[in-house]
Amino acid sequence: MNFHSRRFAFIVLMGSAFAITAIAEAQTSSAGSLPANSPVASAEQVPAAHLIQPADLAALLQSSESPKPLVLQIGFRVLYVQAHIPGSEYVAAGSSPNGIQQLHERVQKVPRNKSIVLYCGCCPWNHCPNVQPAYQELQSMGFTNVKVLYIAHDFGTDWVSHGYPVEKGQ
Repeated sequence: MNFHSRRFAFIVLMGSAFAITAIAEAQTSSAGSLPANSPVASAEQVPAAHLIQPADLAALLQSSESPKPLVLQIGFRVLYVQAHIPGSEYVAAGSSPNGIQQLHERVQKVPRNKSIVLYCGCCPWNHCPNVQPAYQELQSMGFTNVKVLYIAHDFGTDWVSHGYPVEKGQ
């Protein structure tokens, strides 16, 4: 691994550590406000039929034959700036009321049958606080063609390290 690859891996790792810390702090600070029987949003609640694998999304985005989905990053901005899927748009963290409001506003005028892919990649799938609330919001708005990018570990491991295309900045 050359210097630039190690540096990029370090940046992604540090960004992931930052995101995991932010998630833990948000869960700790909000835990007292949740009813005792309230389920915590989990990416595992997204139905398997509505997941798309990284290799499949990469192929879809590179294909000249199929229409491109609207790809929305609903994680933490710092991770989006470090690396994101080319052509994707940053909305906001799906785990926050502000993030859900921004998502709602972004897609308000989008046709309900438009292909939309949501992704986060902040942390391991079973700990991600962002995808399920964002997915649920789109479902409640009547969107019928929503997929969630299945990121088992984090964006760096499951997308970047596989050589799928990335952009940086914004």
